Amino acid sequence: MQKTIFLLGLALLTGGCAAGVAGLPSELGSLNPNTSALEIHNQTEVKLTEGNFVTIKTNVVGQARGFSLLGFITLVPARFQTAMDRLYSKAQMQSGQPQTLGNVIMEKTSAYWILFSIPRVSVRADVVEFTPNATTILIPHAPSDSNPAPPEGSKSSVHPL
Repeated sequence: MQKTIFLLGLALLTGGCAAGVAGLPSELGSLNPNTSALEIHNQTEVKLTEGNFVTIKTNVVGQARGFSLLGFITLVPARFQTAMDRLYSKAQMQSGQPQTLGNVIMEKTSAYWILFSIPRVSVRADVVEFTPNATTILIPHAPSDSNPAPPEGSKSSVHPL
Protein backbone atom coordinates (compact mmCIF):
# COMPACT_ATOMS: atom_id res chain seq x y z
CA MET A 1 0.00 0.00 0.00
CA GLN A 2 2.82 2.41 0.87
CA LYS A 3 4.55 1.46 -2.35
CA THR A 4 1.41 2.30 -4.35
CA ILE A 5 1.07 5.69 -2.68
CA PHE A 6 4.76 6.35 -3.25
CA LEU A 7 4.48 5.48 -6.97
CA LEU A 8 1.33 7.60 -7.33
CA GLY A 9 3.08 10.57 -5.66
CA LEU A 10 6.14 10.06 -7.87
CA ALA A 11 3.92 9.99 -10.97
CA LEU A 12 2.27 13.25 -9.95
CA LEU A 13 5.61 14.92 -9.29
CA THR A 14 7.21 13.79 -12.55
CA GLY A 15 4.08 14.52 -14.59
CA GLY A 16 4.16 18.20 -13.63
CA CYS A 17 1.34 20.65 -14.08
CA ALA A 18 0.76 19.74 -17.69
CA ALA A 19 -0.65 16.36 -16.74
CA GLY A 20 -3.32 17.95 -14.55
CA VAL A 21 -4.40 20.60 -17.05
CA ALA A 22 -4.35 18.51 -20.21
CA GLY A 23 -8.15 18.64 -20.46
CA LEU A 24 -8.39 22.31 -19.43
CA PRO A 25 -8.40 23.94 -22.91
CA SER A 26 -11.40 21.85 -23.97
CA GLU A 27 -13.21 22.92 -20.79
CA LEU A 28 -12.35 26.58 -21.37
CA GLY A 29 -13.52 26.39 -24.97
CA SER A 30 -17.07 25.79 -23.79
CA LEU A 31 -16.97 29.13 -21.95
CA ASN A 32 -16.22 31.06 -25.14
CA PRO A 33 -19.02 30.87 -27.75
CA ASN A 34 -16.87 32.69 -30.35
CA THR A 35 -14.45 29.78 -30.73
CA SER A 36 -16.87 27.48 -32.52
CA ALA A 37 -15.45 25.27 -35.21
CA LEU A 38 -18.39 25.91 -37.54
CA GLU A 39 -17.69 28.45 -40.26
CA ILE A 40 -20.02 28.78 -43.22
CA HIS A 41 -18.78 30.22 -46.50
CA ASN A 42 -21.24 31.04 -49.25
CA GLN A 43 -19.91 32.25 -52.56
CA THR A 44 -21.73 33.69 -55.52
CA GLU A 45 -19.72 34.49 -58.61
CA VAL A 46 -20.73 37.35 -60.88
CA LYS A 47 -18.60 38.21 -63.88
CA LEU A 48 -18.20 41.95 -64.16
CA THR A 49 -16.61 41.96 -67.59
CA GLU A 50 -19.46 43.25 -69.71
CA GLY A 51 -19.51 46.85 -68.54
CA ASN A 52 -23.06 46.54 -67.22
CA PHE A 53 -22.26 47.79 -63.72
CA VAL A 54 -21.22 50.87 -61.81
CA THR A 55 -19.26 50.93 -58.55
CA ILE A 56 -21.34 53.00 -56.14
CA LYS A 57 -19.12 52.96 -53.03
CA THR A 58 -15.76 51.43 -52.26
CA ASN A 59 -14.32 50.17 -48.99
CA VAL A 60 -17.51 50.28 -46.93
CA VAL A 61 -16.86 48.88 -43.43
CA GLY A 62 -19.15 47.38 -40.81
CA GLN A 63 -17.78 46.42 -37.37
CA ALA A 64 -18.96 44.68 -34.24
CA ARG A 65 -17.06 44.63 -30.96
CA GLY A 66 -17.40 42.46 -27.89
CA PHE A 67 -15.91 42.01 -24.45
CA SER A 68 -14.16 39.03 -22.88
CA LEU A 69 -13.08 38.79 -19.27
CA LEU A 70 -9.56 37.41 -18.84
CA GLY A 71 -9.43 36.92 -22.60
CA PHE A 72 -11.53 33.73 -22.69
CA ILE A 73 -14.79 34.31 -20.78
CA THR A 74 -16.98 36.04 -23.33
CA LEU A 75 -19.49 38.42 -21.82
CA VAL A 76 -20.48 40.25 -25.03
CA PRO A 77 -19.65 38.44 -28.29
CA ALA A 78 -18.54 40.26 -31.46
CA ARG A 79 -21.22 39.05 -33.86
CA PHE A 80 -20.81 38.70 -37.61
CA GLN A 81 -24.51 39.48 -38.13
CA THR A 82 -24.14 42.84 -36.36
CA ALA A 83 -21.14 43.72 -38.53
CA MET A 84 -23.08 42.82 -41.71
CA ASP A 85 -26.11 44.87 -40.60
CA ARG A 86 -23.86 47.88 -40.04
CA LEU A 87 -22.19 47.33 -43.43
CA TYR A 88 -25.57 47.30 -45.21
CA SER A 89 -26.61 50.41 -43.29
CA LYS A 90 -23.46 52.35 -44.26
CA ALA A 91 -23.71 51.15 -47.85
CA GLN A 92 -27.29 52.47 -48.03
CA MET A 93 -28.37 49.42 -49.99
CA GLN A 94 -32.06 49.31 -50.87
CA SER A 95 -34.19 46.27 -51.46
CA GLY A 96 -35.48 45.96 -54.99
CA GLN A 97 -32.43 47.70 -56.48
CA PRO A 98 -29.96 45.78 -58.68
CA GLN A 99 -27.14 46.17 -56.13
CA THR A 100 -24.70 43.71 -54.62
CA LEU A 101 -21.56 43.60 -52.52
CA GLY A 102 -18.25 42.77 -54.19
CA ASN A 103 -14.80 41.98 -52.79
CA VAL A 104 -16.20 41.07 -49.36
CA ILE A 105 -13.53 40.54 -46.68
CA MET A 106 -14.11 39.47 -43.07
CA GLU A 107 -11.50 40.08 -40.36
CA LYS A 108 -11.48 38.75 -36.80
CA THR A 109 -9.12 40.50 -34.40
CA SER A 110 -8.78 40.95 -30.66
CA ALA A 111 -7.01 43.49 -28.48
CA TYR A 112 -5.72 41.80 -25.33
CA TRP A 113 -5.24 43.75 -22.12
CA ILE A 114 -4.26 42.51 -18.66
CA LEU A 115 -7.71 41.52 -17.37
CA PHE A 116 -9.85 41.59 -20.50
CA SER A 117 -9.87 41.48 -24.28
CA ILE A 118 -11.95 43.23 -26.91
CA PRO A 119 -12.77 40.94 -29.84
CA ARG A 120 -13.73 42.65 -33.11
CA VAL A 121 -15.32 41.46 -36.34
CA SER A 122 -14.90 43.73 -39.38
CA VAL A 123 -16.57 43.24 -42.76
CA ARG A 124 -15.39 45.32 -45.70
CA ALA A 125 -16.86 45.43 -49.24
CA ASP A 126 -17.51 47.44 -52.39
CA VAL A 127 -21.07 48.26 -53.49
CA VAL A 128 -21.82 47.51 -57.14
CA GLU A 129 -25.00 48.45 -58.99
CA PHE A 130 -25.97 46.78 -62.23
CA THR A 131 -27.20 48.91 -65.11
CA PRO A 132 -29.50 47.76 -67.90
CA ASN A 133 -27.75 46.74 -71.08
CA ALA A 134 -27.22 49.72 -73.33
CA THR A 135 -29.12 49.39 -76.58
CA THR A 136 -27.81 50.77 -79.82
CA ILE A 137 -29.78 53.79 -81.01
CA LEU A 138 -30.08 54.05 -84.77
CA ILE A 139 -30.83 57.44 -86.20
CA PRO A 140 -32.56 57.08 -89.57
CA HIS A 141 -31.23 59.20 -92.40
CA ALA A 142 -33.41 61.03 -94.87
CA PRO A 143 -34.19 58.86 -97.90
CA SER A 144 -31.96 59.57 -100.86
CA ASP A 145 -31.94 58.81 -104.56
CA SER A 146 -31.26 55.25 -105.50
CA ASN A 147 -28.67 56.54 -108.00
CA PRO A 148 -27.11 59.66 -106.64
CA ALA A 149 -25.08 61.73 -109.01
CA PRO A 150 -21.38 61.91 -108.22
CA PRO A 151 -20.19 65.29 -107.08
CA GLU A 152 -18.92 67.59 -109.77
CA GLY A 153 -15.27 67.30 -110.52
CA SER A 154 -14.99 63.73 -109.30
CA LYS A 155 -14.15 60.86 -111.56
CA SER A 156 -16.15 57.76 -110.87
CA SER A 157 -15.51 54.46 -112.55
CA VAL A 158 -18.80 52.98 -111.35
CA HIS A 159 -21.70 53.28 -113.77
CA PRO A 160 -25.24 52.36 -112.92
CA LEU A 161 -26.71 49.58 -115.08
